[in-house]
Amino acid sequence: MRGNRKGGVVFDDLDASLAALLADAAALPEVRAADVSFAVPDKDFTPGQPTLDLFLHEVQENRALRDVTPILRPMPADGWQSEQPPLRVDCTYLVTAWSPKTGALRAAEEHRLLGRALLWLGRFPVLPDQYAQGTLRTPPQPYPLATSVAQTREGQSMGEFWTALGIAPRPAFSLTVTIAMQPFPETETFPALSAVQLRTGLIDEPELYGRVLDAQLDGVVGAAVTLVEANHTVASDGSGEFRFGAVPFGSYTLAVTSAGHPDTSRRIDYEYAAQAHDVILTGP
Repeated sequence: MRGNRKGGVVFDDLDASLAALLADAAALPEVRAADVSFAVPDKDFTPGQPTLDLFLHEVQENRALRDVTPILRPMPADGWQSEQPPLRVDCTYLVTAWSPKTGALRAAEEHRLLGRALLWLGRFPVLPDQYAQGTLRTPPQPYPLATSVAQTREGQSMGEFWTALGIAPRPAFSLTVTIAMQPFPETETFPALSAVQLRTGLIDEPELYGRVLDAQLDGVVGAAVTLVEANHTVASDGSGEFRFGAVPFGSYTLAVTSAGHPDTSRRIDYEYAAQAHDVILTGP
């Protein structure tokens, strides 16, 4: 069973990953030298040095990337592990630039810093692995951390947003990073496939057939298999297989007795597309 990733930890680690990206030695000098904040850019936010603020203001599942197919991974020893696919979550930051200067000098510095940040972040359609921090690195994300910059949803207006913060609108752009979050820590394990058995039949001569298997899925030889409604009993062969010919399609009960196993029965629907029906015995 794999541990569950806590949502808050993932967001903290995403903040740290973006801070590492902005501090990279290859970043533009203004970007690299700026302080990085993740605070709410409201009327009380007054940094004392040039600052890039990345405010995480929206977290939304990306429905276009939703997948319901279980993920299968080989186990180190033998077999397979199955788990539910993770949520794909869009984390959207509002990126603003802040300068301690006044008047035209402040506007010029903020515009320059914001533009340099957009150029730098726009280089990365995915967040490179070397910047991933914490739970985004260990265990590694199952999908690349896709990013998009300066995208605005149709009909979205920032006027109410700035009003709620109590400040005048500022130049800004959005940064969205898509991460995977796993709300389903439970996993299932399955044994490795050891053999493939091909069962054949004639299209114009259908038969009700199957195998009697023990708890280890090995064939049980000599089990008495009774088709209750037809009052017909056969014995399973050397591979545990049994067959009933000339049986009309319909619902039946298969009753099985075998030495060393409790008597077992199961209801089946025998149809043209469902002719094979196995019976698994428990015990001894």
